[in-house]
Amino acid sequence: MTIKAFIYDAYGTLFDVHSVTEKAESLFNGYGKQISEAWRQKQVEYFMLHQLTDRYIPFSEITKNALSYTLNKLSLSYKKEDLDHLMNAYLELQAYEEVSETLKNLNRRKVKQTIFSNGTKDMLTPLVKKRELSDFCNVLSVDDVKQYKPSPAAYKYAHESLGVNCDEILFMSSNFWDITGASSYGFKTAWINRSKLPEDVLGIEPDYIYSNLKELLNI
Repeated sequence: MTIKAFIYDAYGTLFDVHSVTEKAESLFNGYGKQISEAWRQKQVEYFMLHQLTDRYIPFSEITKNALSYTLNKLSLSYKKEDLDHLMNAYLELQAYEEVSETLKNLNRRKVKQTIFSNGTKDMLTPLVKKRELSDFCNVLSVDDVKQYKPSPAAYKYAHESLGVNCDEILFMSSNFWDITGASSYGFKTAWINRSKLPEDVLGIEPDYIYSNLKELLNI
């Protein structure tokens, strides 16, 4: 297999979305883990619904709306400043421990590397810069075409932006819904199964299954 470009999903693949737990815990003692988990679940639900109903709004708005819902559901009293602090935590998510060294190593091999995310550029750019990945990857956002993954139009945008054949791209995500969309579009896929979950029963098989990104170095 000849691979000319790697595409990485951002949230859950390169960056740990649950690293917001610490900030949530500092603001709402005893609720940090619940907030993080419910926030992420509602965030995914909301962008899927917006895509299905053809009512696009930016991911930053979806993320804030999902957070408000989560705090309301948990009956927590909060101020605008609390929302701002937690939203800012998304600009400082921790990268998984192997990410920087793996991408640096692949960069030496002259592999084209791209981060492609449902996140908006104003969310992604400071995060990528903070985690020192901007030297290795360019960043693409679905906001440029107003089509959320796993819509085929989203993957088409990434494909056309890279200028290589579809089967020369390896797409990586820890989210199986993202693997389903990318595989259906025609990308080669690698599921980064960090949580050791069973495969979803959707009639889709990723080309590779890795427990972390470091295993890419064996390709």
